[in-house]
Amino acid sequence: MLKTRILYETLEAHLEKKAFTILTGARQTGKTSILKLLHNHLVSKNRKVVTLTLEDSQLCDTLDQQPENLFNYTDIPKQVSYGETLSVDEKLYVLIDEIQYLKNPSNFLKLLYDTYADSLKLVVTGSSAFYLDRNFTDSLAGRKQLFWLKTLNFEEFLHFNNANYLADELLRLRRTPETISPKNAELRIMFNEYLTYGGYPAVVLQQETKDKIAMLADIKNAYIKRDIHESNINNEAAFMNLMRLLAAQCGSLANRNELSKLLKIDNKTVDNYLYVLQKCFHIELLRPFTGNIRKEITKMPKVYFYDLGLRNSLLNRFEPIHNRDDKGVIAENYLFQRLAEQYEPDRLNFWRTIDNHEVDFVVSDEYQKGKAYEIKYNTAILKPKKYALFTENLPNYPLYYVSAVEQPNALDLIRI
Repeated sequence: MLKTRILYETLEAHLEKKAFTILTGARQTGKTSILKLLHNHLVSKNRKVVTLTLEDSQLCDTLDQQPENLFNYTDIPKQVSYGETLSVDEKLYVLIDEIQYLKNPSNFLKLLYDTYADSLKLVVTGSSAFYLDRNFTDSLAGRKQLFWLKTLNFEEFLHFNNANYLADELLRLRRTPETISPKNAELRIMFNEYLTYGGYPAVVLQQETKDKIAMLADIKNAYIKRDIHESNINNEAAFMNLMRLLAAQCGSLANRNELSKLLKIDNKTVDNYLYVLQKCFHIELLRPFTGNIRKEITKMPKVYFYDLGLRNSLLNRFEPIHNRDDKGVIAENYLFQRLAEQYEPDRLNFWRTIDNHEVDFVVSDEYQKGKAYEIKYNTAILKPKKYALFTENLPNYPLYYVSAVEQPNALDLIRI
């Protein structure tokens, strides 16, 4: 039985919208599974629906020749001339998996929308090469709604592990964070597993630790290499070495000059690789917050991963979290992931000055107002005086301290 995702209900509701539905995200996040669920839903509603996959090279070639060849694979009459309004009693739904394999997917979608939008609804999945198309936004403006499927968040991770009662408890604790949970020990065990192996669905569904590690290695070695190939990157070794360097520098400034020297490639190539890693949904380069303090750094971003399992696999590190020297980095990366669920990327920043005053995350709720978070694995070592410059100069951004272990006077990471 296919597992559902939190995003599914939003996608189901969007089936009734005129704009085409585009589901994107990293490989192996479950886009094909969601497409199957949407197909089953439409069948249950007696809608006309067909699902196609463009991993079928013959089908792909046919659609490249003429987008309207799509109708040859439906029960709509084949004799449809260009520019003719498609006349059907009810809307036809066509679900297309892996649309990035078309030579020009943006053109394909634009032509079909402009000609048949009143009678045809397309729901498509696409990763890497499709989203890397720099003409994507302009050519489909007003014609599509883009949805991003990430790896499982912690709530979904609990559901996939058949721990629905813990997922319910997690939501209760987030609503009432001051509550003491009788299930705290169970939640902590599951949380540490999530921080170690991440949220790729195929990884989470593995029962044995060795199988989780093997599945992560497969994602790293096979699926990311497909991203590399489709992004026209020639130096595979340098690209993978960059990923490993970024994994080791997670939560730190990404200095392209330093990366260029270490990898023996030029700055332009580093920039391109970083662009590809972002567009393939593996990393985020968090930009610095700019207030009114002249000493603030305004250039270099900080790097975070969208899945900690992938990050840990790149380093080949799977030891228990509490024994790790990078446990603070892991907690910080998780907080980034959690905040990225709730806010658009351009509303998330970090704050840092040239004399090393720093706050991990600054969230802008509205113009010149928001909140800030400083995280330590254990806030017992935290020294509030270090953050006086921030709190004095940015009073509209109250600073909250976050701990990965339950501590007095700090927000509990698991409950945010």
